[in-house]
Amino acid sequence: MATRSRVGLCFLDRPGALEEVTYAQLADELGYESIWICETRLARDAISILGGIAATTRQIKLGSGVVNSWTRPPSLMALTFATLQELSGGRALCGIGAYWDPLAWKQGIHRRQPLRQMREYLGVMRRLLALERVTFESDLVQVRDLELDLGHGVARSPIHVPLYIGATGPQMLELAGEIADGVLLNGNMSVAYTRDAIQRIQRGAERAGRTLADLDYPILLGVAMDRDGDKARDVARRMIAMYLGQQPHVGKASGLAPEYVQRVHDALGGWPPRPDGIEAAMKLVGDDVVNTLLVAGTPDECLSRAREYLDAGATYVIPTPETDNVQEIIEVFSEL
Repeated sequence: MATRSRVGLCFLDRPGALEEVTYAQLADELGYESIWICETRLARDAISILGGIAATTRQIKLGSGVVNSWTRPPSLMALTFATLQELSGGRALCGIGAYWDPLAWKQGIHRRQPLRQMREYLGVMRRLLALERVTFESDLVQVRDLELDLGHGVARSPIHVPLYIGATGPQMLELAGEIADGVLLNGNMSVAYTRDAIQRIQRGAERAGRTLADLDYPILLGVAMDRDGDKARDVARRMIAMYLGQQPHVGKASGLAPEYVQRVHDALGGWPPRPDGIEAAMKLVGDDVVNTLLVAGTPDECLSRAREYLDAGATYVIPTPETDNVQEIIEVFSEL
């Protein structure tokens, strides 16, 4: 059973950057465990906002939720999180994922062998944070006679940044259980998926001689909240239509029929969507799908749904506001 006193907060592409920093201060005052900033599509980068939060909060942990392992080499990623650790007084968490197409392809990135790439990437990053001088050469990751310099006056002692893999697929979940400090369980997934995901994390942990108790595995939860539950579900419907159209593998992982997911994708018209594509796709998203993938409804309904994910085994929940009442969501979930 998860500890109910822990709760996180995540921002996707809303609200505004300065508002996110302000809301992070509120979450810090209310005793939230962590705040995670996404780097999704090309809406915002996560690191800039995390820096602002690091400088204006006192105790909340600061996570990337997630950054990808392709657009920043492991040397820059290690340097970035060493800097965030210095700025925050040791509160940084590095959430990292394997990225997705077609966005990677549009940036000239040829994603391949993501399991091996992640293993090699985290291995090099850990060695750099341990202040080793590293040489590692493969077709996926290259570092040549390199070590972190660190800033003037910074003590040269190993820098511990917990590394979380944002995993969806079964093999990446097992790899995360084997090599990571934690797993950031993907949002917009079903409760049944969550149970299965934790079993796969356990399988990977056991391969490395570890147990689930050695890892942290919170779950992102898309939250659409309104005193009028139907209004909240309509907001969630739009989000799901966009999500299934962009990343159909997520719907399939939660047990939605591949033919249904393909219909939503076709109605949307891919990404970016065709004109009126979002509205067309929304018509295919019924309340049953909304209630499977998102936490949507009144405050009481949202808290009840969140507890289902805790009962499924997640160490804690990380609400991601999808409606504009961000302060209300933060205040309601502080009571979880």
